[in-house]
Amino acid sequence: MKTKVGVFFGGRSTEHEISVISANQAINAFNPEKYEIIPIYVSKDGHWYTGRELLTLSNYRNIPELLKKVTEVYMRPVYGDFNLYSVKKPMFGKDIVDTLDVALPVFHGTNVEDGKFEGVLETIGLPYAGCNTLASANGMDKITMKMILRSEGVPVVDYVWLTDHQWASDRDAMIKKIEDTLGYPVIVKPADLGSSIGIGAAHDRDQLVERLNEASRFSSRLIVEHMVTALREINCSVLGDADEYETSVLEEPIKAEEILSYGDKYMGGGMHAAQKRIPAQLPDDVAATCRRLAGETFRVLGCHGVSRVDLIMDDDTKKVYVNEINTIPGSLSYYLWEAGGLSFEALIDRLMKLAFKRRRAEEGKTLSFAQNIFAMGGGTKGGIKK
Repeated sequence: MKTKVGVFFGGRSTEHEISVISANQAINAFNPEKYEIIPIYVSKDGHWYTGRELLTLSNYRNIPELLKKVTEVYMRPVYGDFNLYSVKKPMFGKDIVDTLDVALPVFHGTNVEDGKFEGVLETIGLPYAGCNTLASANGMDKITMKMILRSEGVPVVDYVWLTDHQWASDRDAMIKKIEDTLGYPVIVKPADLGSSIGIGAAHDRDQLVERLNEASRFSSRLIVEHMVTALREINCSVLGDADEYETSVLEEPIKAEEILSYGDKYMGGGMHAAQKRIPAQLPDDVAATCRRLAGETFRVLGCHGVSRVDLIMDDDTKKVYVNEINTIPGSLSYYLWEAGGLSFEALIDRLMKLAFKRRRAEEGKTLSFAQNIFAMGGGTKGGIKK
């Protein structure tokens, strides 16, 4: 029998459309002899839908019309229930639309790539490919990610972080802290977004204020980083789990602006189509450092499945820093693995095997005790008396 894979995509995220593109690429890479794909589209208002019409990318040009042709579904938060249920109950027969064996989340951005959705799958117990709730949350938030990496000796550029409330209520103090700690130029980012949304460079105080005002539109947590002026961006994908993983060929994105923009990444058709050099033209020792740091980032954060680690190199000093990790990378970074001889279909197979491997490992853990403390007379102190 074929394995039924629920591919989840879309979501309440500023990267909604990018997720649809990545999911479409992944769906087309599955071997139809081995897998039956159940597409599950999460709309921008958080409703779930399934139907064959979701498999055609051009249908998303008119989403209201598309949603009229598909079925709205949900999953019950009951452990072991892997059914998709129809929101509209049929007059006769069952309301089960389909049953999943495993899930492949292909989400990007806040509310979906940050551990929230992964927590839903873990509550249900459905095997899935990719990082768990903790790794997803830490990978999405650039502040906690850098704190963890720095504590483990993984190099990151100097930074200052603040909240939108601090920026609104104590602006002068925040500016002074940034200028005293970092100076100029700096990069300003929302802490928990991807795809270069809300990111900008600041070369003086006026630009800093402008960039922080813009970033605070997207997130309550903001980060300001030292800007490496002789910058080269290097990306490396990592595949496996925190105990056993491998690194991909390196790529060097080619940016049209001072920093790699949303347009550089996606307006040409997705990360796989963005301008880049594969493999990146680097000395052997620098390339080895990039791969080592990418692997260490994946390991330290407890990642799983396929991720992409974005590094930056100071071309003057040749020092390499970890910039961020994408726990569900655009296009699942398939083009980096293809460049090293692993096809997209084989990459998908590996992800499915990793999902079931993790599930087997989790089933071997003790999650509860057989003893009932209430039957033994314990746990009653302070209880309600009738």
